[in-house]
Amino acid sequence: MIESGDSVILTRSEYRGLLQRLEDAEDRAAIAERRHGPTLSLERMKRMLEGEHPVLLWREERGLSQRALAAASGLSASMLSEIESGRKTPSLPTARALAQALGLDLDDLFG
Repeated sequence: MIESGDSVILTRSEYRGLLQRLEDAEDRAAIAERRHGPTLSLERMKRMLEGEHPVLLWREERGLSQRALAAASGLSASMLSEIESGRKTPSLPTARALAQALGLDLDDLFG
């Protein structure tokens, strides 16, 4: 590194090292920001990766019955069943109602 007045000249490897440390710091900041956010159990996360619907998994994580979540979100139990099984895709207002009833942001539920 060479300093000259207000300027600094770095080698390419020094520059790349600084960029890598910046990216690492940004990643750590993002993780720290979400540390206290909602999380699914490892078992449910595996099930989600296998294709189970996130609404079903979050409902179970919250300990809610299908009937209780349907009532809290203003849906019929049959509509919630169809969403959880993947037969229906919720509209944006329905997705918001489900997220709110589960205490989640839309990104946490469908992101």
